[in-house]
Amino acid sequence: MTADAGILINSARIQAQNYLKTYNEEIPVELLVRRLCDIKQGYTQHGGLRPFGVSFIYAGYDERYDYQLYTSNPSGNYSGWKATSIGANNAAAQTLLKQDYKNDITLNQASELALKVLSKTMDTTTLSSEKIEFATIQKDKNGKIYQRLWKPAEIEALLNETGITKKEDDEE
Repeated sequence: MTADAGILINSARIQAQNYLKTYNEEIPVELLVRRLCDIKQGYTQHGGLRPFGVSFIYAGYDERYDYQLYTSNPSGNYSGWKATSIGANNAAAQTLLKQDYKNDITLNQASELALKVLSKTMDTTTLSSEKIEFATIQKDKNGKIYQRLWKPAEIEALLNETGITKKEDDEE
């Protein structure tokens, strides 16, 4: 439900800005996730209120815990992960991640794994930059964290480099 997601995203932005204004530092990832999940959970408590119909994957970085990945469901429960998925074909994606994810994975290997999971779980015969979006969180040379949204040409290059341009199930 896009409208529900929009409300929660705006709330996350406000929470992060208020924390920055109050403490003069970025909000810790888990604290932001917890605050959003508190809002989601509150809507399950009162009669006449409809729960938010959205699950999220949160990715972030803070000085204390380094890179972090969380999921939350509409009830407000959240959990931390090393690799995860939500949505359609979630079980198949989780199985692939459990088999192929390694703790010392590089960004390039993680990108290839993400494409592999998408190729086997999406309801499409071919993957292309028109059907997927790709974003990564990285540190620059000065230690500053930034989010990189991949351009369609970069996604196509990665698809060509990995040879994942159609579902691997169809090839086997």
